[in-house]
Amino acid sequence: MIDQKTAPYAALILRVTMGVMFLAHAYLKVFVFGMAGAGKFFASIGLPAWFLYPILALEIIGGLALIVGILVRWIAIPLFIEMIATIVLVHGANGWLASAKGGGWEFPALWAAGLAALALLGDGVYALVPSSRLTGSK
Repeated sequence: MIDQKTAPYAALILRVTMGVMFLAHAYLKVFVFGMAGAGKFFASIGLPAWFLYPILALEIIGGLALIVGILVRWIAIPLFIEMIATIVLVHGANGWLASAKGGGWEFPALWAAGLAALALLGDGVYALVPSSRLTGSK
């Protein structure tokens, strides 16, 4: 049974946590690996180096939107797709554990599951622009 009193707060915690993690992930690309290094990594996995820019935009805009609660259900979906693509293109062949060389797929899988749960749960409390605004539902 879902506790209707606390579920919106659970969605808030999940939403903010996911958003902060995406901002940290974008920070890693920009300030730790550097734009050139991150672009080279993208090229090494078969993506064009320029693809770094839309991914960074997704992570930064998506992370901020999750934190403040802007269309959370709709933002969680492309972020979920990014995590699935990360498993397939980057971490899937490295094994399960994140401690594996090159990082395994356990963390992106957990992240994807959290995003799927968030898309199903909805915005939670204190959402700036609830997802229902887009669909007209309550």
